[in-house]
Amino acid sequence: MYRIIVTGASGFVGSSISCALHDSIPNVEVIGIDNLSRKGSWLNLERLNRKGITFHHGDLRFYSDIENLGRFDWLIDCSANPSVLSGTASSTTTSRQLVDHNLISTINLLEACKKWKAGLILVSTSRVYSIKNLSMIPMKAVDLAFAPDLCSGSITTGLSSAGITEDFPSIPPLSIYGSTKLCSEIMALEYAEAFDLNVIINRCGVLAGAGQFGKADQGIFSFWIHSWKEQRPLKYIGFMGSGFQVRDILHPLDLSSLIIKQISSHNNTQSHIFNVGGGIKSALSLKQLSELCTRRWGRREVGKSYTQRQYDIPWLVLDTTKTRQFWDWEPSLSNLQIFEEIADFADRNDRWIEITRD
Repeated sequence: MYRIIVTGASGFVGSSISCALHDSIPNVEVIGIDNLSRKGSWLNLERLNRKGITFHHGDLRFYSDIENLGRFDWLIDCSANPSVLSGTASSTTTSRQLVDHNLISTINLLEACKKWKAGLILVSTSRVYSIKNLSMIPMKAVDLAFAPDLCSGSITTGLSSAGITEDFPSIPPLSIYGSTKLCSEIMALEYAEAFDLNVIINRCGVLAGAGQFGKADQGIFSFWIHSWKEQRPLKYIGFMGSGFQVRDILHPLDLSSLIIKQISSHNNTQSHIFNVGGGIKSALSLKQLSELCTRRWGRREVGKSYTQRQYDIPWLVLDTTKTRQFWDWEPSLSNLQIFEEIADFADRNDRWIEITRD
């Protein structure tokens, strides 16, 4: 029996990956662990229970909780406090709590992988890329969205016509959240080298899909769509209130299909870090997302704030060329398909933000 641990298993991404692994890999036992600290987590527990996936209520900050899981072959780390604002004055999570959850927990997971000679797939983030360098990319406005001005004559390392590559600078400031994730990556690579562990780091863009919790800092696309449907206040913040800021979106099922390929390869890889996102084809600005919502439910007023928030960036789209070529992987769901899935879910769940928002 092949044993795979999924941390953060009651979250949107963790539960999706757990179910996909259970359904796609023969003779596998999937074990989930989560501290259930997020409102709405119980909804995903029902999803795991229907699949017969074993679940443990545990806290990764305590190594004993991981030890209790026993031997495993792979660990998929989907646990973290996912907000870029975590640890700041505008967050209920302190900086120390953020470090404990996002970094100390990673060390405990690496120790467990070392003990069992198990592989680790770390679900990391595009927020490990330098905010200063991202903000210095020349921008132009095209079709209600920012886009890099590649004809400006300014050359930026790690920027291609397809987006940000894995070579883009990761020099602070990143945000405290981004730094905890980058430190986790570094420690994972050190453990891989020191103890001959199979470590793969997937730097993910914005993940979105039906059932994602209604929180702006954890899933802006889902939050925006549900808020539009529920007639809740919305506001374009910063960038002159334009709503032109852009991210690419990826469905967790497409991330899951990649992880299944990575697990099934059975070979250690010398290439550890991969960008995993929807890429240029799936990129959307908030303004463009509003246009989609307007077509679905009708036009409504969106407020504007010219105040620039800490860590906000105008554009971040991942170049996934390396991932596509190395793993023969391609996202299957477009941004329009993801939008329709979330919108259909919003029509069926009128109070989703209230149910899942702290």
